[in-house]
This record gives sequence, C-alpha cells and structure tokens, in this order.
Amino acid sequence: MARDTKPAQNISVSFVKILLQPEEKILELPRWKVKTVKRLLEELNLTQSTALVARGQELLTPDRGIYSGDEILVRKVTSAG
Repeated sequence: MARDTKPAQNISVSFVKILLQPEEKILELPRWKVKTVKRLLEELNLTQSTALVARGQELLTPDRGIYSGDEILVRKVTSAG
C-alpha cells in the first residue's frame, strides 16, 4: 500500500528580545533556550543575585515563564562594600 507523505512543514523558531543593561546590548534568543527566567540567567552566565529581570513594569522571579515575543530587561547589579 502506498503511503502518503506530506512535504516538510516550515518550522518557525520564536524569539525573545533581551535588553542587557548597563551595556545597552540587545540580544534575540530562541525561546526554546530561555523558557524561564532561571534558564535565561544561566544562558547569560548570570545568577539571581547579580541581575534583576523585568517584563514591562513587572520584576520577574526565577520560576517565571518567558514567552515568544517577550521583551525582557536584564539589569546587572553589583554591590560595593
């Protein structure tokens, strides 16, 4: 019996836009790499204690989800002692 084969579908990768401060660097990362704030910080080699993450006017905790099309602010913070 002949088997119907469908042409390969065009797979679209969704991205998240990241504004990294204080460098004012804009990054676009694939959403599958940064599904949560925790994964985003790991991808940027940052820790919870060295960066604040916000979406709009809302600060995000490490367990919060990141979604396709999000614009995320990552602000590196340091303390001087």
